[in-house]
Amino acid sequence: MKYILALDTSTEACSAALLLNDGEQSKEFVEFAVCPREHNKRILSMTESVLTQAGIQLSDVDLIAYGKGPGSFTGVRIATGIVQGLALGADKPAYGVSTLAAMAHCVYRTQLAHSKPAYVIPAIDARMNEIYLAAYKVTGLGKVESILKERVCPPAGALLELDKQQAWTSVGTGWQTYEQELTEQLPTQIYNQQPFPTALDIALISAQNATKAQLEKAADISPVYVRDEVTWQKMPGK
Repeated sequence: MKYILALDTSTEACSAALLLNDGEQSKEFVEFAVCPREHNKRILSMTESVLTQAGIQLSDVDLIAYGKGPGSFTGVRIATGIVQGLALGADKPAYGVSTLAAMAHCVYRTQLAHSKPAYVIPAIDARMNEIYLAAYKVTGLGKVESILKERVCPPAGALLELDKQQAWTSVGTGWQTYEQELTEQLPTQIYNQQPFPTALDIALISAQNATKAQLEKAADISPVYVRDEVTWQKMPGK
């Protein structure tokens, strides 16, 4: 795929990215801001900005990727709803990426040596004394393998399934909020450079993993909340 547009509004951060890869060159155009409660105001202008920077229109895009959650209920709904509208209006396929996987990928991309795998535990503060948690092995750009399935849980006992002999890197607001409770269970190297998922990492993961069979039509796009009691209203008639 030559052009991948990606959006994320699942946390306090809001971002859009356009990934260009035509086999001869690879370019990235990114807009990112930490702007709580302003996602609705900013995500469309960010999207327009990365398209303008790349010199293309939405009709030129091959795929629209998005952060499907978990994260803020409102934030996840914003990105999912906007991607539904864009995909329907431009008749483009979509692909959802776990926000926790995007966070793990960001650690690998920005900090760790690319000559060896990264073992990352991302956690997002889910409020109500709970966290959204998962664990991943990242072996290359766009290559993220699940070790611990994403879940919502109290911080107490959350890491008991993980190998204590492995060198882990931790990232996210869940670690910032519950650092003592989590590090008592499992010592990690805490990554503070970027505690939020980014649209760029969502685009890079999509470039490696979005097979034709996995692509979503606009009517099939839906968020992942992890908490079962939250429902998503799909498009009318679907």
